[in-house]
Amino acid sequence: MNISSSSPPGLCALVAVAAAVAVVLILRVLLATGWAWRLATDIPNHRSLHTLPTPRVGGLGIVPVCVVLMFAAGRSLWLIGALTFVLALVSQIDDRRGLPARVRFAAHLVAVVALLVVYPAPAPVWLLVLVGFLMLWLINLYNFMDGIDGLAGGMALFGFGAYAFAALGHGQALPELGMSAAAIAGAALGFLFLNFHPAKLFLGDAGSVPFGFLAGALGYWGWRGNVWPIWFPALVFSPFIGDASITLVRRLLRGEKFWQAHREHYYQRMVRLGVGHTATALIWYLVMFIGIIIALWALERTTIVQWVIVAGWAVVLVLMGAAIDMRWRHLQSLTKSSEVDANGPH
Repeated sequence: MNISSSSPPGLCALVAVAAAVAVVLILRVLLATGWAWRLATDIPNHRSLHTLPTPRVGGLGIVPVCVVLMFAAGRSLWLIGALTFVLALVSQIDDRRGLPARVRFAAHLVAVVALLVVYPAPAPVWLLVLVGFLMLWLINLYNFMDGIDGLAGGMALFGFGAYAFAALGHGQALPELGMSAAAIAGAALGFLFLNFHPAKLFLGDAGSVPFGFLAGALGYWGWRGNVWPIWFPALVFSPFIGDASITLVRRLLRGEKFWQAHREHYYQRMVRLGVGHTATALIWYLVMFIGIIIALWALERTTIVQWVIVAGWAVVLVLMGAAIDMRWRHLQSLTKSSEVDANGPH
């Protein structure tokens, strides 16, 4: 069965709705039967921003629906679908029992290398190596950025929605890519119904790792198929990439283990500054939406103008991060002053 031989936007919208409904039904069954808590539960600790034990089984609803619809869309993306399923299985074991970081990373590396070897792009080897590294980073940063209600799911909804729109309306159209991206965006929407604050469940590694892989793999597929330039996926997911990358560099410079849980991401600092889960997620949605509109508009510009736009947007994100840093340092100074006053002589 190939549902993408003729895939107008209306059909993509139907696929997205079907994916959303299917994910909601699967996850509600897991919650209603109690299986959600038995399969994997997130217990709050001192690094968490939530206070109640919450099932992290979002991937168990998202991944099967996405993979089935990717297979139905056409044969060209079957390898990506199969690798997504394998990564979800490995990540589910990690969610339930825990796996060493080297085992998780090995699975990520095998998936990325398999895709690049089986479907190499007509580009220099050094560029393919760089693209592979960026795909690995997307897998891991998506996991890092899944830390507050509604954020990672919303980023998937907007990001894969942008992929679907671009794949069907720009460059050399790839209907199977557009259909698959629409299905993933719809699955993310279904998950959001249960993950928006206050969340009934979390994504878990079995959801965040496949989302990250799909963001990189479909981004690569669109570049390989001349649907969009190499900068397009990076600009679409730029809020996620910028936050995680800057936080990683800071932790590495301090000699910290970047893979360990922490609360230093910009989105986490926004919540701790009093913005709250809902407002933080909505602000990020707006920033990502603006970035996507800019990215889609830039597709019609010349190459030089495109890169100027990318650089300009990067500056905007850096300034936003600087504003959050300024507020954070101000809060820290107030906290230290209060501690000194409380411990000083009376």
